[in-house]
Amino acid sequence: MPENRKKLIKKLIGSISNAIVHEILRKAAENKEISNYYEKEIENAVYRSKEFRREINPPDSRLPEKDVYYIRNKIIKRVKTELIVRISKGYKNINLDGIDLEIDQLLKELEMEV
Repeated sequence: MPENRKKLIKKLIGSISNAIVHEILRKAAENKEISNYYEKEIENAVYRSKEFRREINPPDSRLPEKDVYYIRNKIIKRVKTELIVRISKGYKNINLDGIDLEIDQLLKELEMEV
């Protein structure tokens, strides 16, 4: 894997992870103002994810299956770790059970489903 491609995949993983974490936090938010903040963060992260996805390979072609599995597994670990940290800081109503579904939905939107 070329060095630049590795960096792009790392940035893609970070951006998707950020979007997923904020989506789960948005759903857990009890305050409309906080929910709106998360919504903006999600939009920005999804936009960046789409840009990184296009840079890795053309959207009309599929990413190799091994890359998609690698990306998905890294995202799962990052999201769970971040949400557990948030829970330990006192965040409430966070549902860890919905992580896989959220990831799969976003990967599908980015045309990266397995």
